[in-house]
Amino acid sequence: MGRGGVHKDRSEGPERKCIATGEVQPKYGLIRFVAGPDGRVWPDVAGKLPGRGVYVAADRAALDKAVGKKLFARGFKAQVTAPEGLADEVERQLSRRVVELISLARKSGDAVAGYEKVKTWLDREEAQVLLQAVDGSGRGKSKLSTPHFGKYIGWLTADELGMAFGRQTVIHAALASGGLAKRVVEEAQRLRGVRKSDDGGSGRAEG
Repeated sequence: MGRGGVHKDRSEGPERKCIATGEVQPKYGLIRFVAGPDGRVWPDVAGKLPGRGVYVAADRAALDKAVGKKLFARGFKAQVTAPEGLADEVERQLSRRVVELISLARKSGDAVAGYEKVKTWLDREEAQVLLQAVDGSGRGKSKLSTPHFGKYIGWLTADELGMAFGRQTVIHAALASGGLAKRVVEEAQRLRGVRKSDDGGSGRAEG
């Protein structure tokens, strides 16, 4: 039962409470942290490290608040140290995780890169997710539309997308429905929350 007597929808999986905002939300929208034997706090973006974890919303302001107000000590109920650059480290780890997932999708045939290939997938309604580099040309990006009922990711750099596809740079990419698409979208949303830069727009909306 949520606030106001409204039943909460738990179909999105387990929920955890953010130590910075106090809000309870699905785990996939949070960052898990663990404390090492030396008392230092480390991000566990994959959620697999052993030990007790505390959670912070995937939001740079929440992360900065958790560090600045020493909320990790309260969460762990112990004297722990959170490095000043913790939010930047979370961003690096999330970026690497998104790139690796897109790379896996590419290897399984569920992702393509390049304007013409992406346009073909969109025309055939084979694409579920449109990805465009934040530092790509706005004019070029506006020529492609987000898939009907699909998702748009526009806050990865051309270098990051390039790494995912084994190239120097990539501006346009697409993911097929199913496969790793849902995980890529979830991890990319976490990255967007902690990334300082804007997403460069949302493509030409459709649907």
